Amino acid sequence: MDIEPVDAAPARAFPRASLRQRWTDLTFVHWAVAPELVAPLLPAGTRPDTLDGAAHVGLVGFRMVGLGLGRGPGVPYFGTFWETNVRLYSVDDAGRRAVVFRSLDASRLVPVLVARASLRLPYLWSRMRLDRDGDTVTYRCRRRWPGPAGAASRLVVRVGDPIADPTPLEHFLTARWGLHTRAYGRTLHLPNWHPRWPLHRAELLSLDDELVAAAGLPAPAGEPVSVLYSPGVPVVFGLPAVARRPG
Repeated sequence: MDIEPVDAAPARAFPRASLRQRWTDLTFVHWAVAPELVAPLLPAGTRPDTLDGAAHVGLVGFRMVGLGLGRGPGVPYFGTFWETNVRLYSVDDAGRRAVVFRSLDASRLVPVLVARASLRLPYLWSRMRLDRDGDTVTYRCRRRWPGPAGAASRLVVRVGDPIADPTPLEHFLTARWGLHTRAYGRTLHLPNWHPRWPLHRAELLSLDDELVAAAGLPAPAGEPVSVLYSPGVPVVFGLPAVARRPG
């Protein structure tokens, strides 16, 4: 099987956008994990995507802005919210690299309900906020529903200088152009596209997290292998395609 290359700025691979949004104020924190730990957590027909023999788990906090359908405007109020996700990295039988979300905590209930019903994405309703003091950014999250209720995360980073030339690991963890999800007996691939990430180095100042363990993964231990910040990008999604059918 030929696996697609890690491309930080590919051409858009789909003609029509089904969703559009903007991601802002993102912090990516990643730890290396053994592939055999994450393999059972991935959808059928996918396997861990690894770099130098390691799989990775990411904790990502950001603000979703202007979520809307197709070419239409963003949905007022409900289309803008905070989000924190726990994610893994996958490759399917067609060689497509993607993200697998183990949890997506969001601060608006309606998008949570829609995403859970349509694509069976593991969205959860949470109380969230972001505070910024100069170059220090604090993300807070406490889960409301469906649970485990009360699972919380507090992440504090100091944003550093822009990155002119990201490392292979930094490209590997951020240059992702789709997601895999299991919905109604099928594994789906949902493509996305955005401009190349503007990335900054970041320093992890404090982390008190229960979301990674609540997602069925080992709780973060030791220093992360990567901490990055981005002011954000506009994003469009294409239509989902079947990566693996029932059976």
